[in-house]
Amino acid sequence: MIKRTVENALRHILSPLSLLLCLSLAFAFTACEEVEEVGAYDNWQARNEAYIDSIASQISNRYIATEEAVMQVPVGEMFAIRTEASSSEGEQYVYCKKIVDNPAGRRPLYTESVSAYYYGTVITGASFDGNFEGYSAIDQQKLNATDKGPTDFDSPTTFSISGVVAGWTAALQLMHTGERWMLYVPYQSGYGTSEHGSIPAYSTLVFDILLEEVVEE
Repeated sequence: MIKRTVENALRHILSPLSLLLCLSLAFAFTACEEVEEVGAYDNWQARNEAYIDSIASQISNRYIATEEAVMQVPVGEMFAIRTEASSSEGEQYVYCKKIVDNPAGRRPLYTESVSAYYYGTVITGASFDGNFEGYSAIDQQKLNATDKGPTDFDSPTTFSISGVVAGWTAALQLMHTGERWMLYVPYQSGYGTSEHGSIPAYSTLVFDILLEEVVEE
């Protein structure tokens, strides 16, 4: 009889404690998820600027302004192209690396449209847009023409050279059809200090782009 009374008393004590423990654990898991979500973009501007600084350190003074100069840059070497981005921070550049070279291809003009495959990510490697699954911002291995290329299930997108962000506009005018480049676009030549859809403000935009053809009007 005494044993049963003790068991009942413990049952009454433990039930509220168990409920409280469950609620505490649920709150802790929710809080962790919220911290992780917010933490993904902590110090975002500084992290993006540091990322671009690390990319810029690889160009070895290869600041390119002409088609002839681009053709002299070997596949796999980083180089910079000046953009027309308006900024109070001085001259702005898009940083580029060839994956596939095709000097015999056609170079598009500012007034033309092109058909291209592209894959866009932020510096964490998270994709925000694209029409195939290509290389991301965190791919540090040697980039090559065969890995992560478009498949038969992917389709290129058509857009005007003048209708994209400044970093793209500058690079596309020095690409040839058939070429595949990585583009590293600082926020000043991308979407700047404002959010754009799922892209946070101050985001470096990294693109794997394959220029298919110049679209005839």
